[in-house]
Order: sequence, then C-alpha cells, then structure tokens
Amino acid sequence: MFIETELTPNPATIKFLPGEPVMTAGTRDFPDAESAAASPLASALFDLGDVSGVFFGRDFVSVTAGEGVDWSALKPQVVALLLDHFVTGAPLFAGPDASGINVPAEDQTIDDDPADAEVIEQIKELIEVRVRPAVANDGGDIVYRGFRDGVVFLTMQGACAGCPSSSATLKHGIESLLKHYVPEVLEVRAA
Repeated sequence: MFIETELTPNPATIKFLPGEPVMTAGTRDFPDAESAAASPLASALFDLGDVSGVFFGRDFVSVTAGEGVDWSALKPQVVALLLDHFVTGAPLFAGPDASGINVPAEDQTIDDDPADAEVIEQIKELIEVRVRPAVANDGGDIVYRGFRDGVVFLTMQGACAGCPSSSATLKHGIESLLKHYVPEVLEVRAA
C-alpha cells in the first residue's frame, strides 16, 4: 500500500490519500484530541503530540500540525500510522459502527425561515454540487448552517478551517457564486 500526500492551501495541513475509501458517507472533523476519542485512528494521530486537527473525507485524511511544528519530522509518523491502520483494516470508529457518535446537525446554528425553503434548497444544491467538491480537493469540507435575511452561514472544516485563505474563499469565491445563481443571497458569513 502507498499513501499519497498533497499540500493544501493551509500550510499547516497535509492531505493524505490512502487509495481507498476513508468515510463511506459524510465527513468527520476532529478539531481537538477530546473529540478524537470517537476514533482510534484520530486518537492515535493526536497522540503523536504535534497534531492539532484531523479530518476524515470520503477518500482522504487531512492532518493539521500544531503551530511551529516541522512537517519533515511529523509526516513520516503520520504516514506510518495511516499505513498501519489501513493495512490491518482497523475500524475507523470505536464500537461496531459510527451510529453512536453525536455529530451536530447541518442546520443547527441558524433556524431557517420556512418561507425561504425554495431559496435554501437552491443554496444547498449549489454548495453540494459546486462548492463541496472543490473544498474537498483542498482537504476540507463546508457545512451549511443556515440562511437568514439574505445571509448564508457556512462552517469550514478540515484543512479549510483556520486556513489563511478561507475568508477569501468564503467572500470572493462562494459568496460570488451564490449571489450569481441565487439573487436572494446578499452575503456569506462563517458560522
């Protein structure tokens, strides 16, 4: 088995591609060691001591190094852990499956107005079809959090969370796209 690596726009994060599915459905963000308790792999990565974030995508694992960490020393350790995990077929989550893991609902942050249902569906479809694949290419994900008074609230995850260019991505990329296709969108904000 060979694990490929890709740099991401976030210099603190590297995307690792094991050449097989990581998550069969959805994504999972581990922003700290406490949240990683749900996954033996995420826990092992945090146990390296220099890891400050782990993100599981469909076919990749993004790992964020702590501030000032030298990737030349950390990268071989991460690759070794990932090789061991995927070669042995170890479970990604503790327990028989991931059903017991509490993941916040996508629309938990903002209560959407039912009168905006059609607009919200257009926004969600554009995010799913046009935005999420591009963000996944950079080692992260984007989650819809709500729409209120012309403002779309989104959360960046994985390599995109804390990336120096994430605010530019939200404002100039995603906001422009949504405004172009959905005239009711006036602004995009991080939630």
